[in-house]
Formats: sequence, structure tokens, C-alpha cells
Amino acid sequence: MRRLIGDILLPRATAIALWAWVAFNIALIAWVGIQSLKESGEVWLHPFSLPKTPHRENFSSAWQAAEFSAAALNSVALTGFGAVLIVAFSAPAAYVLARSTRRVAVPTTSYFAMGLSIPLQTILVPIVVIKLSVFTFMEDWVTGWWANRITLLVFQVALSVPFAVFVLTGYMRSLPHEIEEAAEIDGYGPLRAFVQVIMPVARPGLTTLFVLNIMGLWNETLLALLITPLPEERNLPAALLGLYSSMQYSSDWGGMFAGIVILIYPMIVLYVWLGRRIVDGMTAGISR
Repeated sequence: MRRLIGDILLPRATAIALWAWVAFNIALIAWVGIQSLKESGEVWLHPFSLPKTPHRENFSSAWQAAEFSAAALNSVALTGFGAVLIVAFSAPAAYVLARSTRRVAVPTTSYFAMGLSIPLQTILVPIVVIKLSVFTFMEDWVTGWWANRITLLVFQVALSVPFAVFVLTGYMRSLPHEIEEAAEIDGYGPLRAFVQVIMPVARPGLTTLFVLNIMGLWNETLLALLITPLPEERNLPAALLGLYSSMQYSSDWGGMFAGIVILIYPMIVLYVWLGRRIVDGMTAGISR
């Protein structure tokens, strides 16, 4: 009986539940896309039917109402620079921790892991205080100008590095030591070996980390609301909240769904395109 439940029924029930969850999410994504092409009246009166006439002007309405052009530029810039900086900072740190034989290497890796357990909500007040202090200091004493978007980028990178270092440290440990030995025989120094040998070999793990950080930074909302109060400084998720606030009074629900499509569909396309690479990168360290 135990074998029947543990080896047959439980795995099948788990598989059915997972596929049901996948089907639900795909249906939800498709439903949001359909609603974005409807008039507001159709959204309420016929929520589960196809639009009688596709209203593509919902996208232009959402784009203009929420200043999505500036928000999209901010999101692309913050996400791109942030993901590159996270990988640039975390890859050398993870390599050193993975290859170091000193006693402090393991505790240091544990400290990075502890950074993952700190909820963002518990440090909101220090973040706001630091943001105001940095803005005042840079504007009054250093440059005479400062952009809150730079502060947002710094905080996004700083809060994402612990996860990146923790993941890459395990991946770097899975790489064979013979790689460095062969590079040393060829006359490579430590820095040159890391850049020209280790980085290409670790490309699957770096690609996975890069894509995961792109998704996380693209969807960042709470930090953007705290650090960038002006509409022209906000990213797409923060602009979408502003769109919702305005659309609920104008009752342009088709435009609101169009804004949701603008926000979430690029990340869905990115994951569908690179999903296999993400999975391969996450499992490569285990299979080595």
C-alpha cells in the first residue's frame, strides 16, 4: 500500500497538480492579453469572450496616460546596467570564495547566504534615510546635481549581490581545478586565467544569473516607489501603479490591461526564449 501511494499515486498527483498550475498561468496570461484588446464595457460585460473588434489604441492610451515612454527607458537602463554590474561584482567574489583555502571563505559565503534571509520591508526606513542623505550630500557638496535613479541602481545592485554570489560560488566550486592548472602551465596569471579561461567556462551559470537578475530588476516596484518619487524617474512597474490609479477613475480598463501586457509580456518572451538555458545553467553545477 505504501509503495502504491509513494511510488505511483503521489508522483502522478504531483505531476497533475503542476501541469494544472501551468495551464492556469498560461490561461491567465492569454486572458490578460485578450482583455487588453477590448473596450471597457466589454471587459465587464463579456470578460471571457473574444473582443468584437480589437482596440489596439488601448496600448497608445496606456503609453501616454502613464508616461510609459520615460518609464520604459528607465526600466531598460536600470535593468541592463544593474544586471551587468551584479554579474561583474559577483563573479570575481564567487570565484575567490570558491577557490580560497582560507578559513574565512566558508563563513564569508554563509554571510552572503544570510543576506538572502533579510526581508526588504525590514530595512525600508534605513533605505529612505540613506537615499535622502546621499541626495543632499551629492547635490550640496560634490556635483551640484544628483538623480534618484542612480541611488535606485546602487540599491538594486547591492541587494541582489548576495544571491548572485551565493549561487555562483556553488557553480564555481563545481569547475575542475585542472582548468587553472592548465592555464598556469601556459603562463597565465590569476587575473588573466579568470577572464580568459574561467569566465568562458562558467558562461552557462553567468547567463542564468544574468537572465534571473534581468527579470528581478525589471519587476522591481517597492524600491522604485520609495527612491524615485517623480513620475519621470519611475520604472514600468511603478508607472503601472500610477496608471491603475488614473484608470480606475476614467474606467479605461482596456488601457489598464494594455499596460499590464506592456509590463509582463517582454519578460514572458525572454523566459520562453532563454528558459532552457536557465535550466541548463542551474543544473550544470550539479551534473559536473
